Amino acid sequence: MLEVLGVEKKFGEKKAVHGISLSVANGEFLSILGPSGCGKTTLLRLIAGLEAPDNGTLKLSGEDITKMSAHERDIHTVFQRYALFPHMNIFDNVAFGLRCQKVNENEINGRVEEMLELASLKGQGKRSIQTLSGGEQQRVALIRALVNMPKVLLLDEPLGALDLKLRLQLQQELMSIQRRVKTTFIFVTHDQQEALNMSDRVAVMNKGEIVQVGTPNEIYEFPKTSFVASFVGGINKLEGILRADDSGRYIIDVENAGSFFVEPPDHCKKPGLKGYLGLRPEKITLFSRKPPTVENSIEGTIRAQSYLGTHTQYEVTLKNGTNVSVFQQNSQKLAKKVFQINDKVHLAWSIGQSHFFCD
Repeated sequence: MLEVLGVEKKFGEKKAVHGISLSVANGEFLSILGPSGCGKTTLLRLIAGLEAPDNGTLKLSGEDITKMSAHERDIHTVFQRYALFPHMNIFDNVAFGLRCQKVNENEINGRVEEMLELASLKGQGKRSIQTLSGGEQQRVALIRALVNMPKVLLLDEPLGALDLKLRLQLQQELMSIQRRVKTTFIFVTHDQQEALNMSDRVAVMNKGEIVQVGTPNEIYEFPKTSFVASFVGGINKLEGILRADDSGRYIIDVENAGSFFVEPPDHCKKPGLKGYLGLRPEKITLFSRKPPTVENSIEGTIRAQSYLGTHTQYEVTLKNGTNVSVFQQNSQKLAKKVFQINDKVHLAWSIGQSHFFCD
């Protein structure tokens, strides 16, 4: 549906977008995820036609739209500040674009009512915008864009101003609406959980570049760089030197901590290379004694403990002074052992539960 080919954008001397190439399928829900200032909103504005690229090409359904103005593109945008017309009711806000196109009023009535039902606002078309909650305003902004049946809908952090409970509710509503209308959604966010929860695929950006594109599972379980691993979910990192043993297995030697089996990606399989062992907090298991059957383990001391409902978070200090976070799932009313501050513990994990990064 959409192709971004080698697109670049500079503002003065600063490159906001560095030669990005990206393809988005028809009916796909793609999230662009990254920290503030990474270029994700600039990329969205380039796709929308609100900014012109310095280099590169944009195609929609195979047609070159690079030099088209925003209103000529079959692309609509929902912004964080919904830009609804406060002097109009819900119905007139949703119908506004259709009336600008001089669509027949009978068709307008039918399409607007269909959208109101889709957004759980059936029979509420006469309500004033000023009486709506934040969540209701977000839904009106969404269907105001969708009623025009665009090929692509861009959403620029539309849930960012809402409280957590409402955001979680609207995530589910957005996903449901997108599946029903089958419109291609490109969703910009800096919220990792939001992107993982809602998307068919996620494009992770950093410093004006897309550093990895994949399904939520691929992004979380198989991060290609330490940045992706750290930004999406958080990770413990232990620095060390890679070597291979006599059997050809790879090991990372961590100073004053120990040696641990790893499976580095092909481009990192170079003995003597400095890199990082990466461990997700929930992939580590805590034991009172050294486990006999686990591939990797290390001793540490509990320095902090926090009960967080679904899990207990431990901060463990290793013998080399490094602090490691561990999440232990709470189940069966804390049937698992609850470790206390100053307890000596063994942290254990298998090769498949760790990562090696050399970037």
